Amino acid sequence: MCSTDVQCPISRREGCNYSFTGIDLAFGHRPRWRVVALSFVYLLARRVLEVLRLRRMSEVNKDIEILALRHQLAVLHRQVKRPRLTWSDRAFISLLARLLPRSAWSSFIVTPATILSWHRRLVARRWSYPRKGPGRPPLPTETVELALRLARENPRWGCMRIVGELNKLGVAISATSVRNVLRNHGLRPAPRRNGPTWEQFIRAQAAGILATDFFSVDGVLGGRLCVLFVIEVESRVVHVLGVTRHPVEAWVTQVARNFTADLEEAGRQMRFLVRDRDTKFTRRFDAVFSAIGIETLKTPVRSPRANAYAERFVRTARSECLDFVLIVGRRQLERVVSDFVSHYNAARPHRGLDLATPTARAPEHAAPGATLLRSDILGGLIHEYEWAA
Repeated sequence: MCSTDVQCPISRREGCNYSFTGIDLAFGHRPRWRVVALSFVYLLARRVLEVLRLRRMSEVNKDIEILALRHQLAVLHRQVKRPRLTWSDRAFISLLARLLPRSAWSSFIVTPATILSWHRRLVARRWSYPRKGPGRPPLPTETVELALRLARENPRWGCMRIVGELNKLGVAISATSVRNVLRNHGLRPAPRRNGPTWEQFIRAQAAGILATDFFSVDGVLGGRLCVLFVIEVESRVVHVLGVTRHPVEAWVTQVARNFTADLEEAGRQMRFLVRDRDTKFTRRFDAVFSAIGIETLKTPVRSPRANAYAERFVRTARSECLDFVLIVGRRQLERVVSDFVSHYNAARPHRGLDLATPTARAPEHAAPGATLLRSDILGGLIHEYEWAA
């Protein structure tokens, strides 16, 4: 369908699939006013034929048809608040308004105020000059490129400094324009334009950060089991501290002591432990980590993204393992979680580690004629591959 505003009256009333700009195909390209004139002439001729037909109708039939049309118009008024009219429709309604007294204008699909506004706009267009597009003209491309170059090469320069340098070069520009140019091209204001990104900052600080959380698993017999784990943010290595049906304070404190003892025995030094505000994490739990110099950081209320690394492991464990296993008891869950965590740490590639595994593993190179072996984990739920020796 053509993209011109003027539509053929046939297309609106008799289901035609083309707009009235099809005149351009039959008569060649025509200015807009000619298309509007042809559309109006067609509409007027059609209405004249309807008048001739009405003269042959009886008064009773006319009254019935008027009642039917008025009822249909009322129905349309309930469904369409503002009908879309073409220029030919407006011209024809205006012509009828000249022939009918103003008291009869209520029968039109538009209000009398709308008809008068059409006339005012027509007069205003006749005696006014065409308006230009709104807003200021865009900056020259050379000026934009020069401002971007100064901003990229001098990340500590602010907008006013860039304006001053451009003025020295004979380029007149305002600070607001410079600010808009930098914003549109993704450059932040100085001095935040340089320095590490948030991802780079987290990676730099991740070496001494641990994150911990609980997640629950419902058994097929109706019981609920809780799993407590700790993940190292830098390496993504996961440590399962324990599985229990009743995560009371004594149990949580004891498994924390076991984990911190392993850290001290391995000579590992951590700085922070990130956890949520679950009531299962008590003061005695925090004291165990404080004893070896690890400060506990609590996430804000209802902010799971603040503990994103732990939450992401829970999602991975569910989507790749626990959602496909029926858990009967605690020992089975301990075995399933242990096998999955071993696979997670030693064999599963991680996007956050550039597709490396949490536990450093040298890549294998296949010897000529080597066979690729597959190892089944958790009864074939997970597969691992390696070249045969």
